[in-house]
Amino acid sequence: MSYLLIIGAKSDIAKELAKEYSHRGYDLFLAARKSKELQEFAKDLSIRTQRDIKLMELDILRFESHRSFYNSLPHKPFGVISAVGYLGDQKKGESDFREARKIIDTNYTGVVSLLNIIADDFSKRGSGFIVGISSVAGDRGRKKNQLYGSAKAGLSAYLSGLRNRLHDSKVHVLTVKPGFVATKMTEGMDLPSSLTARPSETAKDIYKAQKKGKNVIYTKWIWCWIMMIVNRIPERIFKKMNF
Repeated sequence: MSYLLIIGAKSDIAKELAKEYSHRGYDLFLAARKSKELQEFAKDLSIRTQRDIKLMELDILRFESHRSFYNSLPHKPFGVISAVGYLGDQKKGESDFREARKIIDTNYTGVVSLLNIIADDFSKRGSGFIVGISSVAGDRGRKKNQLYGSAKAGLSAYLSGLRNRLHDSKVHVLTVKPGFVATKMTEGMDLPSSLTARPSETAKDIYKAQKKGKNVIYTKWIWCWIMMIVNRIPERIFKKMNF
C-alpha cells in the first residue's frame, strides 16, 4: 500500500487533495490538530474510495512532538504534502509578538521541523515525494501581509534547498505557490473571480505537477506572470504602493 501523509489536513485544499489522491489509489494519513473533527469526512471518503484513511493527531507548533509523531505512523508514507497555513492578523502581529510568532511558526518553523525529519527518512530510503504549499505572498513582501508573506518566503527558500539536497536521493520536492483560493482562510475577502481558484482546481494542479515531477508551480498559472511583473517593479516605486 502507498500511504500519503497530509499535514494541515483540515484545510479546504487539504481535503480536496485527500479526495484527489484517494480516488487515485492512495491510502491516507490525515494529520491535524483536533483531528477528530475530520471523522465524518474520512469515513465518507473511505466508503467512496475503498481506501484506508487514518486520522493522526498533530500540533505543528509542538516541535518536540514531531519525531514521535512520525515514528508513530503505522506505515511510513511514500509521500507527504504540507497544507499547513495560518494567515493570522497582520495588524495585531505588528504590536503583539505572540501573534507574529504564531504566524511565523505555523507557516515556517513548524513545517521545517517536521519536514526535516521526513526528509532524512526519505533520503535514507532513496524514494518518495514532498509537496510544500507556499504562497505567491512569499515572492515579494507587502505591508498588508508582511508577516505571512515573509514566513512563506522562508518556506519557499527552504523547499528550494531541500530539492537541491534530496535530488541525488531520488526524492522529488515540489513547491506550490497558490494565488487567491476561495477557502475558509480567505472568506470575507473581496477576491477577483478571474484570479481566484477553487480548492478542487488547486488540488488537481498539485496532483498533476507532482506526477510530472515539476519543481515549482503557480496556481492558477496566471500568477506566474502576475508575480513576474510584480517582482520587476522598482523598489523606489513599490514601497509607495498600497496593495
